[in-house]
Amino acid sequence: MKLALYLPNFRTKVTLKELEDLTMLAEELEFDSVWTLDRIVVPESSDHEGLQHPFGMMEQFPKSMPVLSRGEWFQGYPLLSWLAAKTTKLRFGMSITDTPYRAPAVLATELATIDQLSGGRLNVGVGAGWMPEEFAAASATAIFPRRHAHVRETIEIMQGIWNNDIFEYHGEFADFEPCGFGIKPLQSQMPIYFSGLKDAKRSASRIAQYGLSGWIGIQDTPEEIARWKAEIQRELTEMGSDRSLDDGFDMCSMIWFVITDEPTDQTRNRKLTNLLAGTADQITDNLKEFKQAGMTMPLLWPPFNDVPVAKTMDDLKRLAEEIMPKVEAS
Repeated sequence: MKLALYLPNFRTKVTLKELEDLTMLAEELEFDSVWTLDRIVVPESSDHEGLQHPFGMMEQFPKSMPVLSRGEWFQGYPLLSWLAAKTTKLRFGMSITDTPYRAPAVLATELATIDQLSGGRLNVGVGAGWMPEEFAAASATAIFPRRHAHVRETIEIMQGIWNNDIFEYHGEFADFEPCGFGIKPLQSQMPIYFSGLKDAKRSASRIAQYGLSGWIGIQDTPEEIARWKAEIQRELTEMGSDRSLDDGFDMCSMIWFVITDEPTDQTRNRKLTNLLAGTADQITDNLKEFKQAGMTMPLLWPPFNDVPVAKTMDDLKRLAEEIMPKVEAS
């Protein structure tokens, strides 16, 4: 099992020094990767639980963000090159890039440059987004009803630009004649991770058609990881793909992480379950279950509030030094 850190760049208050310190620690602890979060805006209505949809369109969450609209968070992509320049081994990505906020060809060329700047250490996470208010702020309101189609076209355009000296595309959201797009990624095969939280068939279709490298969920229980993996594999088989999710494919989930002194309630409560928020023993047991269920890389997500970065750094050290040896030995 690989470990990944979900950097808290999206917080009401966070400093660049804190993000740098967390990244350098992840490198020291030999984590696989560090990921940032994509958030363009927090509508002021969120402060009063007035969003059109609950957080992530997940019914258990309120119609608000865990960060204030007047918060001082950082955009995810500009951080990647800066942090990559300070490290030598870590891989980097943004989870999840909401493709409708960005012109596909522009995104493709910027990612190629980031991959060059990082020495070939970029992961690309893509998804459709969920907040109409954010689509409006990104001048993408018209795309909201067709956002899943936009993800598909973006993947096709990215791979076309990365793998061809001259490329053209004629689709619903992009229509351009043969063009050159400059430097190619340093990696011959850019790893793309897909976030599809509701539809196993769509996930399987993307994985099979585009040779994707991983799937990313959010707050999934071991049972949900096993179910998602089985359903995606079944869909792949039914569509005639010989792709095996046991062969170099990452099953991931973004999961809140904090080590507590007292045991937490581990009762299954869908997305609100305490999965990696608990005592060291509870986290050890849950990671063993995740490993058995087929998870290959948890994205450890420091809570948005009430947990200082210094505490998270101590927890990450305990995870690497005390907990993971027991998980790997299981």
